[in-house]
Amino acid sequence: MTEPKNRSDWRSPRRYVSQRWLRLRLWASTLGEREAQLYLVLSLAIGALVGLMVVAFIYVTENLGSRMYPPGGPAWHRLAIPIAGALVSGFLLTRYFPDARGSGIPQTKTALFLQGGYIGGRTVVGRFLCSSISLASGLALGREGPSVQIGGGVASMIGRRLGLTTARIQALVPVGAAAALAAAFNTPIAAVLFSLEEILGDMHAPLLGSVVIGAATSWVTLHLLLGDEPLFHVPAYQLKNPGEFVAYAVLGVIGGYVSVAFTKLTLYIRLQFRRLPKKTEWLQPAAGGVLVGVLAMFVPQVLGVGYDYIGHVLSGNFLVRTTALLIVLKLVTTAACYGSGNAGGIFGPSLFIGAMLGATMGELLHTWLPVYTSTPGAYALVGMGVTFAGIIRTPLTSVFMIFELTRDYSIVVPLMIANLTSFYISKRLQPKAIYEALAEQDGIHWPTAEASRPANRRTVASLMKPGPLFIDPDTRVSELPDDAAHGLYFVGRGDELQGILSKTDLQRAAGDRELTASELLTAHPEHAAQMDGEAFPHVHRDHALELALERMATNQWPLLPVVDRANVRRVLGVVEFDDVIASYAVSGRKE
Repeated sequence: MTEPKNRSDWRSPRRYVSQRWLRLRLWASTLGEREAQLYLVLSLAIGALVGLMVVAFIYVTENLGSRMYPPGGPAWHRLAIPIAGALVSGFLLTRYFPDARGSGIPQTKTALFLQGGYIGGRTVVGRFLCSSISLASGLALGREGPSVQIGGGVASMIGRRLGLTTARIQALVPVGAAAALAAAFNTPIAAVLFSLEEILGDMHAPLLGSVVIGAATSWVTLHLLLGDEPLFHVPAYQLKNPGEFVAYAVLGVIGGYVSVAFTKLTLYIRLQFRRLPKKTEWLQPAAGGVLVGVLAMFVPQVLGVGYDYIGHVLSGNFLVRTTALLIVLKLVTTAACYGSGNAGGIFGPSLFIGAMLGATMGELLHTWLPVYTSTPGAYALVGMGVTFAGIIRTPLTSVFMIFELTRDYSIVVPLMIANLTSFYISKRLQPKAIYEALAEQDGIHWPTAEASRPANRRTVASLMKPGPLFIDPDTRVSELPDDAAHGLYFVGRGDELQGILSKTDLQRAAGDRELTASELLTAHPEHAAQMDGEAFPHVHRDHALELALERMATNQWPLLPVVDRANVRRVLGVVEFDDVIASYAVSGRKE
């Protein structure tokens, strides 16, 4: 047999790796005919690899943080390091890793629903690097959200490297997300529930088995490397008096209002930073670093996620005036750090805010009624779940998460009462959950659970037609043609819609025919295609026809634009009232 001319060529690492991946792809295509076995093997592999990644993430952030803030270190570190960390990560985020801003959970959901499960390798690297810098420097953010995107990204890359179909890659992303959260929080059951409740939005998802396997494998990997220790060590609690259920419900009410305050403040701050000039984007994260640094000079507990101080509070080692102050300070600093564009999540800070809230209320109650109330640590524990349920909007996950974090079952019933109360209050006052609202600020609209239900088979996509030509925004009212389709003018440039004008809008402008179409839209913002609002009349491809009819009736329009979920300014087509009615008539005759 003739040997190759260049033996180093076939022995080179690159060719060797390529050959291994080719064999794996052939193996995956063979297993593709046996889907159950394929998902079993891939779930085990993803769980183990993601577990290793998250362990490395924890190790890097904690070791960097301990080096930056050694015991007895100078006070000026608390001012300089958060600012420096925000500047460095801000530069990296703007220059190299734009998709690694924020927590990572909205980005993971967007990739899952709108991008075919695609999360690039650069995003995974950037998320690991920038979040490590942010967290180690003491910014008031958490590691769990970034871990979810890292886990989803690892699963996405494995699926793509094996040449799997888009549908199979999408099915692997929740497996990676659950595996990441199981290792980051040491909570495998809560990780599974969160992946179904929040990431997928479907508690009856058919890939439940794969999610469970991925989370369990990651959790085992974590325990093999870091040991079997809960995140918090807490003393045993017990219910002193049935009347305490009322106190826990009141804690839920207060927690609901605090959750709404945090959500609204975060959204407001982020919106203001998004309106700043693009050239300042790299500098914006420093605003959060400055705020944390200044406050940390006087109250060091605002640094980082604050798990150590939560442990002290759960054990009863705190001053009530300190916990009361930290409710406000952590709420403001986390909102500022996140809103200014740093890389980090809000899981951990939401638990911190809740622990401080519960401890404050518990200390006051125990001082007034020591015989009838539990120790303040019990209220701190329930408070953690209260704010998590109110901010993240996953009440079932929050109950199991607190149980797994502490391994204390005695507090579950009060926790359920308080969590559901907080969830109800926050949902009434802030209908959109924080992750959904953050995505909509970026012009992204995720599909709802109703859109994927089999009952809603007749969707807008089945009747969608090509959209009309756009009217240039600089066209004057007097120059608009009279033969617009159904009396509606689509105003825009290129493939970017600015808004829609009706003949009624033109009649209102009869006194000034020299107004441009763009100026007329400014006078009627409800018809402008806003990136951060739902007022603009539109539908998406997967919306039910019933919703299209409802919005046509509300706006008295005979047609609606069908827009992209990833960009509400991009028009995919239109759906017309006559076509919808005709489709129902045909369906009715067949039935």
